Amino acid sequence: MKRFLNVLLALVMVISIIPIATNAEGSTLTYWFWADNDKYAATMREMIADFNATNSRGTVIVGEQIPWDGGAYSNTLLQAAIGGGGPDVATFKLTATPSFVNNGLLENLDPFIENWDKKDEINENMYNVMRNASGTDSVYVMPWNVQVLYVYYRPSMYKEAGIEVPKTYEEFLDACEKLTRDTDGDGVTDVYGFGMRGSNGGQEPWGCFIHANGGSFETLDSEESIQGMQDYIDLFTNGYAPPTAPNDGFSQVIDGFQSGITSMTIHHTGSSAQMIEQFGEDVDAFIFPAGKGQWTSMGDTENVMFSSCKDKEAAFEWLAYLAAGKGQETWCTVTGNVPVAASVQKLDHFQDNRFMKVSIEGQSVAGILPIRETTTSWISEWPAITQQALLGETTAKECMEELQALLWE
Repeated sequence: MKRFLNVLLALVMVISIIPIATNAEGSTLTYWFWADNDKYAATMREMIADFNATNSRGTVIVGEQIPWDGGAYSNTLLQAAIGGGGPDVATFKLTATPSFVNNGLLENLDPFIENWDKKDEINENMYNVMRNASGTDSVYVMPWNVQVLYVYYRPSMYKEAGIEVPKTYEEFLDACEKLTRDTDGDGVTDVYGFGMRGSNGGQEPWGCFIHANGGSFETLDSEESIQGMQDYIDLFTNGYAPPTAPNDGFSQVIDGFQSGITSMTIHHTGSSAQMIEQFGEDVDAFIFPAGKGQWTSMGDTENVMFSSCKDKEAAFEWLAYLAAGKGQETWCTVTGNVPVAASVQKLDHFQDNRFMKVSIEGQSVAGILPIRETTTSWISEWPAITQQALLGETTAKECMEELQALLWE
């Protein structure tokens, strides 16, 4: 009897261990990511370790850091996936979406998102941006974090000009005029209303004017888009932007704002720390206001699941951890990027930062340029084409017709 009881006890112990062992042995998934610096790379490794220790399926994420290499990361990822040597999940850029979707490499995330208890935490516009990037009605790219363009302004300058923060596009144009001032009475403008970026990268803030008039990147030669270009030209020719505006790039518009030459300019949270360091409370921001339409540009980083992944449920749990879980909070806190999940956006760390709050507000109208084979060359030619219009060498209509043809024909 004693021997029987010992055997029975041993059997019970084995049976009780089996479920635990099964639960602990989840899938191992490979995750490719890039990091802008060593601090961010270390943060990602910490996030992977946290997920591996806490996820519900016993999944093990094996992270592999791949160089960004000036954007060559996307092609490295594409070639690896086509060749069968790609990862299960990866950090991603929206501009690469068509190449991956057209080759059948990405998993359609619609079924996973539909059953995800946190799907409503992400603004519907973000999902729409993901859909538009794929050229389909489905989401193949999981939102993660963004940078949203907004308008910097100096409250003290607004007070001196006797105006309030503009709530409409027309009020914004009016503010550009009233903030342009001769402060010492010598007949020469000392402060300009708007810091215009007419050189490289200026197509993004410029897009705000086009959309505010009811235009779009899809119809750059429409009456509405042409009027947006005319408003842009008028800001310069009326003297509400510095005379150097056609050639001003990022450094110039930031320097102009920080030196007090301009009262407003457009950028994102990436420059907010230096603004606060210089101005303290005398700097704030608002989303470019609506007219007939409203749009602002966003920078983006997302994640994707590959169709070749063997354990898609486990992979989506990792994507969800990054999009609305602890990974979202950790990454955005360390990098200063803007979270996409409402529960993370509500945390004090983000709500106590006025530039974060404005960026969060802007997610509902944020977007990107159309993703086309012509987009890169269009961006490179945009400065010269718009400079001609600003200098009166071409009309707004001629400018926009040329831009339309370059992007779409």
